[in-house]
Amino acid sequence: MKDKGGSIIYVGKAINLRKRVSSYFLKNRDPKTQVLVSKIEDIDTIITESEYEALLLENILIKKWNPRYNIRLKDGKTYPVVRISKEEFPRVFMTRRIIQDGSKYFGPFPSAGLLNIYMETIEKMFPLRKCRGPLKKRAAPCLYYHIGRCSAPCAGKICAEEYGKIIKQVEELLSGDNDGLLTWLKGKMQDASASLEFEHAAGFRDSMIAAEGLINEFNQRIIDYNEKTRDYIAFSSYEDMYSFAVFQMRGGRLTGRDLYRTKFLSTDEEALEQFIVQYYSDHEGLPSEIYLPVPLDTVLLKSFFIKEKKAEIEFFFPEKGQNKSVLRMAAENAYQDIIKRKRKVGNEEGIIKLKEVLGLASLPKRIEGFDISQLSGKYPTASLVSFRNGVPDRNNYRHFHIKTLNGRIDDFAAVREAVSRRYTRLLNEDQQMPDLILIDGGAGQVSAAKGVLSALGLDDIPVAGLAKQNEEIYLHGRPGVVNLPAGDPALRVLQYVRDETHRFATGLNQKLREKDSRFSLLEGIAGIGPSRSRKLLETYGSLETIGSCTPEELRTAAGISPEAAEALVTKIRTLK
Repeated sequence: MKDKGGSIIYVGKAINLRKRVSSYFLKNRDPKTQVLVSKIEDIDTIITESEYEALLLENILIKKWNPRYNIRLKDGKTYPVVRISKEEFPRVFMTRRIIQDGSKYFGPFPSAGLLNIYMETIEKMFPLRKCRGPLKKRAAPCLYYHIGRCSAPCAGKICAEEYGKIIKQVEELLSGDNDGLLTWLKGKMQDASASLEFEHAAGFRDSMIAAEGLINEFNQRIIDYNEKTRDYIAFSSYEDMYSFAVFQMRGGRLTGRDLYRTKFLSTDEEALEQFIVQYYSDHEGLPSEIYLPVPLDTVLLKSFFIKEKKAEIEFFFPEKGQNKSVLRMAAENAYQDIIKRKRKVGNEEGIIKLKEVLGLASLPKRIEGFDISQLSGKYPTASLVSFRNGVPDRNNYRHFHIKTLNGRIDDFAAVREAVSRRYTRLLNEDQQMPDLILIDGGAGQVSAAKGVLSALGLDDIPVAGLAKQNEEIYLHGRPGVVNLPAGDPALRVLQYVRDETHRFATGLNQKLREKDSRFSLLEGIAGIGPSRSRKLLETYGSLETIGSCTPEELRTAAGISPEAAEALVTKIRTLK
């Protein structure tokens, strides 16, 4: 989060970015959050591939920028890592110290406890030497050799080449390049099973499960302890729009990200080459290595850096491994930026085609869609979504609780009520009307909506229906149906609106189902009726909170009998 001057005032992380950011702008915030929000002018994002990477990057950026509204987190150097020592027979062990002596490092790991489990798994899987310090020759191996936990290089029981193969397998596990490792474990499991050594087979099976889990949990890309200064450049494009993301690795850490937008009508290779020249023309502190997503002829680029920047830079085009992973992360950031730009530009092709196929008098720049839903006759609702230029305008989404059905299931009546309430209000408030209304359904639903519009004097607003079974389009006043081929730009616009109404309706339905189940549970307790159920939920908010109270607290808050309070707490705690 940045202030008016562009200074970073807060760094945070979130799995659900929309939910996390929205929470800062809710009512009844604490005073500290109110102060922070009052200073926010802009919000920028960096996308990582896991929550773990976000944790580490958050720490790095807080340490680098020292934002006013963050606490200072522990230096990332103190996180434990796994070290493979640079020796003829390397050791594999946990450490918090980084020594640049040619050893290899993997991590860091935010939890020492999890890392201990990690190391135990490695020790069970691989017969690595356990002795500390330089390897000393022994006449006979120690106990670890006899129980299969060490290959005894000290006693000459394994040569350096064979030991190196074991270390290679450990590196594959630690780096995430696990195909060969899992194949090897699977073979061992099958061999043990064929020999009727089922306990050994189960051990290899468990090791496979552990390996996959550890790889998924700890494979990370934003810290690698490679001291070389590196930039990773990736891009995404749509028609003539290009977004470029540059990730900067300094001191083995991802320390920053630049994002640039441009328009270009040529090949991706040409666009990338021109971007590199323009980007580095104005930058100091050049990297020693640049990683790119597509192969380029770098002769001219190297000459540019030597002559204009007095720097020799190596270019790489990785196809796998750590560097490829960082490029993928940069590419994802560029792709998400393209999505944002597409939303602002809109789907011009689709709405132009929609005007043509439906014979509309003007471009349907603003479309509103309705969907009716109910739960077995209870809680009938209508969902309204709004689109501008073919993309969602979520500020104008609405839900309507249908009030006129009195328990009946009548989609036509529900459509009439929702349309009437929506456009009566827009008329009263002198708000802009849509260019097209889309109803989820067929001719009957379309006629119901059109009848209401006519009564309101809004005959000029076209109404269409989209029936999901055959994707048939019904337009009021036009005989028959309109059938468009799959993938047609006009059909895609209508499908997007229709599908968005379903998605929006689903969120409300889930809340209503939860509400219904909560009330059913509360009212199932003798002595608790609808009014007391409502009072309990208004007071405590959730069943979980109610279950954490004492019976005496519930009796006082809701005015229920001691027996009912005791039964309620017992019921909720039983559900847990």
